[in-house]
Amino acid sequence: MTTPSTIKVVPARYPLRTLGAFVALFVLAIVVQSVAFNPRWEWSVFARWFFDPVILEGLVQTLLLTLIGTVLSVIFGGLLALARLSSSWLLNSLAWSYIWLFRSLPLIVVLIILYNFSYLYDTLSIGIPFTQISWGSYQTINVLGQFSTAVVGLTLVQSAYTAEIIRGGFLGVDHGQYEAAAALGLPAWRRTVRIILPQALRTILPSGFNEIISLAKGTSMVYVLAMPELFYTIQMIYNRTQEVIPLLMVGAVWYLVITSVLSLIQHLVERWLARSERRSAINQQSPARNVSRQPALQTQETAHAPVQ
Repeated sequence: MTTPSTIKVVPARYPLRTLGAFVALFVLAIVVQSVAFNPRWEWSVFARWFFDPVILEGLVQTLLLTLIGTVLSVIFGGLLALARLSSSWLLNSLAWSYIWLFRSLPLIVVLIILYNFSYLYDTLSIGIPFTQISWGSYQTINVLGQFSTAVVGLTLVQSAYTAEIIRGGFLGVDHGQYEAAAALGLPAWRRTVRIILPQALRTILPSGFNEIISLAKGTSMVYVLAMPELFYTIQMIYNRTQEVIPLLMVGAVWYLVITSVLSLIQHLVERWLARSERRSAINQQSPARNVSRQPALQTQETAHAPVQ
């Protein structure tokens, strides 16, 4: 009897990949050494200002703008996306026009126009249009301050991008899901919330969090309103102290912290969604397994039944 010859397993080697890794580490070491040990970066100034109360107050303003702008743009963008998907030509046209307009205008232009809105309109009234009926009238300059103008401007622009992301997520769901949900006799809002939206979230989340990160960085544009958010605060300090580079590094590191936290939240949400999808898939398969096992068990019982 012949014995089979032993198979020698030789691990694959990638010399070019190893060489590339060493080159990348060497370049990284050069960059770190040139930044960390160059006295012109003034790291002592960076350390002195990083946790300064004035900087932290500007950071709080940036976080508030990001949070409020995200919530409002998701709500308004969701309504715009539903209008774009509507069978009504009027709603579709109005939503398309809004998205076209605010995706075309730079954020800084929108902010400056809103900040000078009181020049165009002295008062803002609440009432019935084209009539003399009014329930309240307010001075525009008192309604649109620095913070409110920043929130409105960020929401108007961001909601246009968010609407297209949400619309793309809904369009990515197979049309058979809509037909199956309608066949169950569910109302339209329940079909959307319970069946279509959970499936669309897989497409919406990556692009949606990307827009939230862009919004966090885009808050730096409200410096044109002289609002003391993070970037404007840093500008005011280095204009006074002339310590430009270290203070810009303070802002850069804080923006890195904000975007890193948002990226971590995105990772956790995506993992949670993937886990819930696996759990629901297992729950859907388990009844089918039980049904398939029942006939087999019945045949076994019949085969082993004693003959009388």
